[in-house]
Amino acid sequence: MTVLTPAPGLTPSTGPFAQPFLDMVGPAVPGTDEVLTPEALDFVTDLHTLFGARRTTLLRERQLRRDRIANGTDPGFLPLTAGIRADRTWRVAGPGPGLEDRRVEITGPTDRKTTVNALNSGARVWLADLEDATSPTWANVVGGHHSLLDAIRGRADFTSADGKEYRVGPTTPTIVFRPRGWHLPEKHLEYVDRGGQRCGASASLVDAGLYLFHNAQALVDAGRGPYLYLPKIESHLEARLWDEVFRFTEAYLGLRHGTIRATVLIETITAAFEMEEILYELRDHCAGLNAGRWDYIFSVIKTFRSRGRRWVLPDRSRVTMTVPFMRAYADLLVATCHRRGAQAIGGMSAFVPNRRDPEANQRAFAQVRADKQREAEQGFDGTWVAHPDLVPVAREVFDAALGTRVDQRERLREDVVVTAADLLDVASAGGAEPGAVTDAGLRTNLSVAVRYLEAWLRGTGAVAIDGLMEDAATAEISRSQVWQWVHHGVTTDSGATVDADHVRAVLADVLGDLPRSAQDRFDDAAALVTEVALGDEFPTFLTVPAYAQHLVTRG
Repeated sequence: MTVLTPAPGLTPSTGPFAQPFLDMVGPAVPGTDEVLTPEALDFVTDLHTLFGARRTTLLRERQLRRDRIANGTDPGFLPLTAGIRADRTWRVAGPGPGLEDRRVEITGPTDRKTTVNALNSGARVWLADLEDATSPTWANVVGGHHSLLDAIRGRADFTSADGKEYRVGPTTPTIVFRPRGWHLPEKHLEYVDRGGQRCGASASLVDAGLYLFHNAQALVDAGRGPYLYLPKIESHLEARLWDEVFRFTEAYLGLRHGTIRATVLIETITAAFEMEEILYELRDHCAGLNAGRWDYIFSVIKTFRSRGRRWVLPDRSRVTMTVPFMRAYADLLVATCHRRGAQAIGGMSAFVPNRRDPEANQRAFAQVRADKQREAEQGFDGTWVAHPDLVPVAREVFDAALGTRVDQRERLREDVVVTAADLLDVASAGGAEPGAVTDAGLRTNLSVAVRYLEAWLRGTGAVAIDGLMEDAATAEISRSQVWQWVHHGVTTDSGATVDADHVRAVLADVLGDLPRSAQDRFDDAAALVTEVALGDEFPTFLTVPAYAQHLVTRG
């Protein structure tokens, strides 16, 4: 960006020399000087100037699409892009250096301790997550970028406040960074346009821009590359915008075209109908797709929440990857990826081992092993786990499936034929059947939602609850199921009607059983759950009002 020098007395946002800029309105936090350098902010400013308006347009398109579906128009495969699907000649770039073998990926936030643990986990890939596993406090956002900057340069070692030393071993996984989704703002930075108008920055452009600006060349020099996971995409046009961001970034930073590689999380029902188009739009920058199962379930509930009883899902524990509509989604993802030379990465096992309970541990290991065996048999090229102790379990399964190969892309799954009706066969999960919604399921949803949000408000975005690693996606499932059950007057297995009064009573009972302290945020969390699960309006993401109300601070 060329910066003009304003005349005396003029600010950068006024007068004839006005230039857009990013204004840091959040407080200075550890890492600010290293992460938010003038040069980095200039680059992120350019991203907003070039792509911010299109992002806003695409977000409006999301809402229009949701309105059409709510009014009875089912999503489907796009007639206008049938030629792309029919053309069997095109392929994606595929994995870049260091990303060829993805048999086990570990996910986690980017705080310093988790960074070291992930780098020492033995996984082939670390999904460094600034999205669903991170509470986006300003300190977490800046600190996460600072951790990654140091990790990529081999200086992530540290000593904690209690004197414990954390040291990174000699062999580390390839890092794939997940920025926040297109829908999220970063209110601690404001974009000021040429006319002096201010708006919150795009969290996606901030996260991707800072990560790529600081680390792309260092990663290339280390024999790997700048790789991203792209979350919450709802259409191929949103993928096209990401591709344009990558093209501009490569030119700006002097990188060879195609250096940046992205893996797209297929975690919305509308994106499931546009997998090939998403691959096509990103083809020069695409490594593969991932079956983001938890957000996908949330998307199904959210999208069809008002459409009648046949769209109601049962207790979350019953919506497994083996129910027909989820199996169709996974099969289609593998077949689509392999037809186009892309890698297909399986979803996250949320089980967390309990080292104090060997029997529970063995049950968790058995469930994870069965889940990973299913994925390997379907043709997935790798999978996710949420805890280092599960890396050996998943690795054993994929070692057996892959042998000396790095992936299964030669398995084209030509047996797979998935129709729109298969993807929309939500009724097959049995949510409208008697007993499909249970008292225990309702209580679990409310307990998980309130306990997760309480931790999120205190700055923790990945929380072990009742043996499962919960993040924003699973909290979304919990609150959206409650909203849907209330809206449709579902009856539980005991005969109780799930209405607002019953939900408030169960929530009060849940709160009464929780250990309380003067510093806890359970009351705030319960108020948020009530707002997003019982309100007449359905917030499209619970983190949006929670962020605006509780996490935005000013310098």
